[in-house]
Amino acid sequence: MKTDSARRWLALGALALAMLTIGLDMTVLTVALPTLAVDLNANNGALQWFSSAYTLALAAVMLPAGALGDRYGRKKILLAALILFGVASLACAFATSSGQLIAARVVLGIAAAAMMPLSMAVLPVLFPDSGERARAMSIWVTSTAIGLPLGPILGGWLIDNFWWGSVFLINVPMVVVGALAVAALVPESRNPDRRPLDPIGALLSMAGMLGLTYGFIRFGDRGWGDVAALAVLAAGVAALGAFLLWQRRAAFPLVDLALFRAPGFRWGAVFTVLITFGMFGLFFTVPQYYQSVLGTDALGSGVRLLPLIGGLVVGTRLCDRLLLRLGAGPLVTSGLVTLAIGLGLGALTTAGSPYWYSALWIALTGAGMGIAMPVGMAVAIDDLEVARAGMGSALLQAMRQAAGTIAVALLGTVSATVYRHELGTLDVDPIRDSVNSGVAAAKASGDPAVLEQVQAAFVGGMDAMLWVCAAICAVAVPLAIRVLPRGRATLTEAKVAVDTPESTHVG
Repeated sequence: MKTDSARRWLALGALALAMLTIGLDMTVLTVALPTLAVDLNANNGALQWFSSAYTLALAAVMLPAGALGDRYGRKKILLAALILFGVASLACAFATSSGQLIAARVVLGIAAAAMMPLSMAVLPVLFPDSGERARAMSIWVTSTAIGLPLGPILGGWLIDNFWWGSVFLINVPMVVVGALAVAALVPESRNPDRRPLDPIGALLSMAGMLGLTYGFIRFGDRGWGDVAALAVLAAGVAALGAFLLWQRRAAFPLVDLALFRAPGFRWGAVFTVLITFGMFGLFFTVPQYYQSVLGTDALGSGVRLLPLIGGLVVGTRLCDRLLLRLGAGPLVTSGLVTLAIGLGLGALTTAGSPYWYSALWIALTGAGMGIAMPVGMAVAIDDLEVARAGMGSALLQAMRQAAGTIAVALLGTVSATVYRHELGTLDVDPIRDSVNSGVAAAKASGDPAVLEQVQAAFVGGMDAMLWVCAAICAVAVPLAIRVLPRGRATLTEAKVAVDTPESTHVG
């Protein structure tokens, strides 16, 4: 379905606003947790569930949400999700107990689970030209990524000037504007085949993603020796295995596994997942570094992440200008190289490093993400028929969500292991629990040597984790060189040529 140029880009703006809201909501809660602990009398378990409930619902519902959009209309389901997101935000803002807030966060995650894949799925409808679609994808990705560092900035300001519920209340006007714009500007689209739903597949996928996500969240919190986490993870893997077997047998599967036979979708998904690892490594560790080592508050930590936004903007602008000239391969490769360099420089950080050094390497990392992520996702989505855009987009987003959860657990365990090792004789409770507890205990002791050792141990753990992220990106570079085309290839040509990369290289 074609729309005029102005309406298409205005519609993209509405979708970008919706994704900005989701990005903000992922991080804005972090600055409110100390206040919530007092106002809602929330213990540590409740504080963890304020975040985990959202993540679990997001991971569990994403695949069924994409299928619903394909069948009943992506615009219709997207509008319903936007309205639900606004209502759930109001419920969060005015919750009077921990249980109410957790329940509202679950509903918020369900709404976001539909918003993410379906806002992405309408891009092929709005932008049938592959070059315009890649530019639109870069705007879509950037809007989400910018929301992540803006969350602590906005949340810190709101907490300082209003009450904790305001960090959720800001979603409402943004959702209203987004919903009105989507209703007026985004065309309806659906799979013309009107495939029946797959309730067994939906239940198995939800159980599998729930088990996988919660298992890794618990591993990241309790360590790799936790028996309950292992049992939940095993149950999740078993459910996902049963899901894959069922998808092979079902007449109308929730996910068409043949999507992975398309080389563009397959390799686009692979590089998107690998880049996600590097991205979550940065978001997981840098705010803690700013607060525990450089001594900033939550608002100051968010402000110091602004170079990341600058890098993202520069990267996406370069992507827009160079994609049709160079093709997907060189851009993804250069983005991965930039990511590896940025993360590698980050891994050389010391407790005494000045702020300008961290600003430099996070800006480079942002530029790498801005170059590589939109192209990787565009290669994947460009290889889908419009009828299957909802299913494919949901699968890609579910893989990103799973990758992000696994990344936080794996990288968090690496960081915590090195941190506790480098504490030496200070590896005792409460210092060993986290760097935040360690810094508080060190300051309470009044011994500057203890504080210095705790901070140095944390930076050692952060550096080890960033080395892992840099290595993942570096290993992906030769793969990108081999499987993605060079030269003046459009994305449509890229998806055809990717199976025979040797024939597309122009030297």
